[in-house]
Amino acid sequence: MRKLFLLLSVCTAGMVQGQKIADPKPFANTITEADLKTHLYIVASKDFEGRETATEGQRKAAAYIENHFRSLGLLPGAKDGYQLFYPVFQDSMTGSGITINGHAFTPDQDFYANPATNYTATLLGGDVVFAGYGISDSTRDDYKGLNVRGKIVLVLNGQPNNGQAAAPTGRGRRGFNLFAKQDAAQKNGAAAVLVIQSGFPRKPGSPKGNMNLNGFKKINYPNTFYISDKVGEAIMGADYAAAVKSATPQAKPYTADVELSFSKTVLQLHSSDVLGFLEGTDLKDQIVVLSAHYDHLGKRDTVIYYGADDDGSGTVTILELAQAFAKAKAAGKGPRRSILFLANSGEEKGLWGSQYYSEHPTYPLDHTTVDLNIDMIGRIDPNRKKGDSTNYVYVVGDDKLSSDLKPISEGQNKKYSKLELDYKFNDPTDPERIYYRSDHYNFARKGVPIIFYFDGIHADYHKPSDTPDKINYDIMAKRAKFVFYTAWEMANRNDMLKRDIPLN
Repeated sequence: MRKLFLLLSVCTAGMVQGQKIADPKPFANTITEADLKTHLYIVASKDFEGRETATEGQRKAAAYIENHFRSLGLLPGAKDGYQLFYPVFQDSMTGSGITINGHAFTPDQDFYANPATNYTATLLGGDVVFAGYGISDSTRDDYKGLNVRGKIVLVLNGQPNNGQAAAPTGRGRRGFNLFAKQDAAQKNGAAAVLVIQSGFPRKPGSPKGNMNLNGFKKINYPNTFYISDKVGEAIMGADYAAAVKSATPQAKPYTADVELSFSKTVLQLHSSDVLGFLEGTDLKDQIVVLSAHYDHLGKRDTVIYYGADDDGSGTVTILELAQAFAKAKAAGKGPRRSILFLANSGEEKGLWGSQYYSEHPTYPLDHTTVDLNIDMIGRIDPNRKKGDSTNYVYVVGDDKLSSDLKPISEGQNKKYSKLELDYKFNDPTDPERIYYRSDHYNFARKGVPIIFYFDGIHADYHKPSDTPDKINYDIMAKRAKFVFYTAWEMANRNDMLKRDIPLN
């Protein structure tokens, strides 16, 4: 009996190891231009308002994706449903003021305070120290010999260039990292920072600051105010005109009654990733992740940034991939490994959604064989001067982390898709640093092998003109099928992908 049992066990194992992978073509062919177009005209529509993270437009998009996953019979991929929620913090300024020697200056006319970098406080100071450009690094130290502890520091914006004074710069066009100036002021004990800047009066902006994934800052810099010439002159008097024109301005203390006030509230919002799960068969404890980000830039005033290519194209491809695999399972030819369809939010804010998932995975990352990430596959790169521009895709990351990736990718392409696989952005010296700029990176940094599919930067990138009518649906469908074929092989092969290349 024991010998017979062993023989049966060996035969069964051999059948599992040697089982033939079903033909993926019938299911790949369910991915169509028409379906992609239908989804994209909804996802990148006016109703979704550009899908900015933690806004109503993003929540509408999340609901649309969830409903699609639900309609396919996918299981909820998060512990409490289809959506994995994470907190988002946003500062909202409620007031700011500068008064010098009894004269009150006007916000936006004379000064501006950034709600993201300041905290609620009122400071009354009698000493102001002009510290030149406020630079303290290996090349120069504008604080040398100065005592600014507990005092207000006044600095010029930017940095001198080749012995010339810094050119005037408007808000948002800083010639030197502001945080470096704040850091130098803080390390020298300054209580607040005034930065002289051009561009006043300025158009009033939103009182809301940038969103943050963590509302609890590791470093709180001194409150910082951008000030106009009028404010600078009120402190420095006759010295002001010469100081702003000099590459080596003379540091000097000034006596003035200065009141700086700033107040804000911190709004705690939330956003979510949408997770649909298709359970595998004999290798169901191993996971293939197919990901794309569904957020975009939202709207500015009444102008909507539609984000059809970035990354509506990836989002709707995930919807079609989910449909194709669901149909395969319904036909009794479902994948051996489980597949997680992961639609991330927060990518445009700094890869937030994928970061949150990688820190709070619902399925173990050491059982995740690969992440195939799709971010912009609906357009043609106008800067690509070689090959067939109507039949290519940029493949990024297939030469990293696993030596299995490239042979599988190229093998599936040769067998089915016959696209030109362009490896331009695999170059570690690529100035665009594309490898680090989408959600796959948060899997890669955890050691999970990845491939990133991309079409290149075009003239409508991050502009309101990135609309569904400009998508090349034929090449988009072909790229989507290529991802499907690659995922099919990775979901059905005997072994998980090797992790044999060290993470750089």
